[in-house]
Amino acid sequence: MNFEEQIKKDLHQYLMSEKRVDEKLPECPDVEALWPSVEKAYLPDAVREFPEYPVVSLGWIMFVGMAFAKYWDVDWEKYANVSGEQLYIDLRDVKGYDNLDDVVLYEVLGLDKEEGEKVSEIVGECAARTLSAIQHSGIEPGTEKAVEAYRGALHALYIMGMAMELNALGYHMQLLG
Repeated sequence: MNFEEQIKKDLHQYLMSEKRVDEKLPECPDVEALWPSVEKAYLPDAVREFPEYPVVSLGWIMFVGMAFAKYWDVDWEKYANVSGEQLYIDLRDVKGYDNLDDVVLYEVLGLDKEEGEKVSEIVGECAARTLSAIQHSGIEPGTEKAVEAYRGALHALYIMGMAMELNALGYHMQLLG
């Protein structure tokens, strides 16, 4: 199992324990397909923030996944022809990178303060777990392998953010058998 898959597995188990996803994760190929262009736009922001705010650097991408899942559910025709890069930039630029969490929680998802705080807490835990996995991976910082692990971690967090929001929107997948 590669590093990204290890992160996904750990986050999946944690999010199931919080009743934020089901055993079978929802799939959304439209949102998943945006990843390469989202990564291109997000990575410079994330790398810049990582030395001082590693949990933010990791966690904010979950909010992006949540926002894009919401966009998909509400009016995908409106968003389908916009690149993931542009969707991220537009989202980030509402109030800047530092406030991306609040923009997603309260303006995009429309959560009340109590639920917004709970979701923020869960995202923080996911990011902290991921940071711990990176720190304990034995991968030498600054190497190509470290960059690959970081990118894989961001992708796993994006997918889990998407899955959390799809679950919150009522998309539930059942295991057959």
